[in-house]
Amino acid sequence: MTRLSVEMLAADTVEPITSAGHAQLGIAVLAGIAVIVLLITKFKLHAFLALTIGSLALGAFAGAPLDKAIVSFTTGLGSTVAGVGVLIALGAILGKLLADSGGADQIVDTILAKAGGRAMPWAMVLIASVIGLPLFFEVGIVLLIPVVLMVAKRGNYSLMRIGIPALAGLSVMHGLIPPHPGPLVAIDAVGANLGLTLALGILVAIPTVIIAGPVFSKYAARWVDVPAPDKMIPARASEDLEKRPGFGVTVATIMLPVVMMLAKALVDIVVDDPTHMVQRVFDVIGSPLIALLTSVIVAMFTLGRAAGFTKDRLSTTVEKSLAPIAGILLIVGAGGGFKQTLIDSGVGQMILEISKDWSIPALLLAWLIAVGIRLATGSATVATISAAGLVAPLAADMSTAHVSLLVLAIGAGSLFFSHVNDAGFWLVKEYFGLNVGQTIKTWSVMETIISVVAGGLVLLLSLVI
Repeated sequence: MTRLSVEMLAADTVEPITSAGHAQLGIAVLAGIAVIVLLITKFKLHAFLALTIGSLALGAFAGAPLDKAIVSFTTGLGSTVAGVGVLIALGAILGKLLADSGGADQIVDTILAKAGGRAMPWAMVLIASVIGLPLFFEVGIVLLIPVVLMVAKRGNYSLMRIGIPALAGLSVMHGLIPPHPGPLVAIDAVGANLGLTLALGILVAIPTVIIAGPVFSKYAARWVDVPAPDKMIPARASEDLEKRPGFGVTVATIMLPVVMMLAKALVDIVVDDPTHMVQRVFDVIGSPLIALLTSVIVAMFTLGRAAGFTKDRLSTTVEKSLAPIAGILLIVGAGGGFKQTLIDSGVGQMILEISKDWSIPALLLAWLIAVGIRLATGSATVATISAAGLVAPLAADMSTAHVSLLVLAIGAGSLFFSHVNDAGFWLVKEYFGLNVGQTIKTWSVMETIISVVAGGLVLLLSLVI
């Protein structure tokens, strides 16, 4: 959803596709979410299909004509994919180049060579946070699992003492920091400033990841003391390579898009003149598309060619990186369709009208809505996209900084208590060889800590900026 459409909605110029009352709309929202949850959990339907059916069910329960509900869903799907689809693809390419070139292994090996003993959990947080910047959560887990297991086994560390900090670093990046899909869609939906959101996100992420990672891992290791499962240690990518890129150039390549986006935010603050040539140049340089595209092109040389990749090998790597993200693109797009159906049904305006009579702060309301959708659907991305659509009208009267904090509040809420309806829950359980109870004691509690701490920090920041 674009800034223009948000402003139109806030100004009551968007006609809802239904004239249902608040009670009926509230029931329709609950029914639509219930349909999605049932289809995903009970019938094991793919999230894309579940979101599509749930969106149509929401429109039907709200009393909207089916043809209008279909238009709302397809419009939302198209605008979401148009907004973030290319960015997701570029992020996937960068992640694949990082993994296949051995650059990720180079980062890991260098940091681990300089860390040991009590410093190891902090090293794992650093590794996960750096690697997690350009990667999807699931890809990050697959990339880091061999490292976590090997470090735990070779260093005789508790698996949870090493694993929890790595998972915390990945999860915080996934929920709070663009260019991950959830934050990007939320930024687009509420019309937030990307650079400012990125800067505030990093400010919130640092203390959050410390508390949920190294600090909490001490307790998690006591509650669940399990060895690293030997069968889950796969071969590393760089074992088949004669050479791999250096540590410095790999880190610089990964950080390049973040630096470009932060530079744009800094210029926006210092210059503050949209017609100024410097600001116009940095508006282009710091746009997510240009930042990620530049990083991918640079990575082909600094990572791919440095690892000895031929032109054909580079082409194959890029091609292989795109196939696995088809499902992610469809889920994100369908989440955008669900969000648009919510908005066009009048739910966003209903939330705005009802919240006027509440004493609850808008940021806390956004966090609670994201928490509810996360618990119901199990998907942090779906929770972020849907909650952003619901609270978008609240952004109309907010300052630029508070709109960015609104995105972070949504992102924090979307990470709350991962459980059995979340794919990440099962991924962690299987890779770490845990049972359901152990996974809840460690992974689920860690996710809740991230959500609560980040949400609290967002509320504190709202008092001072």
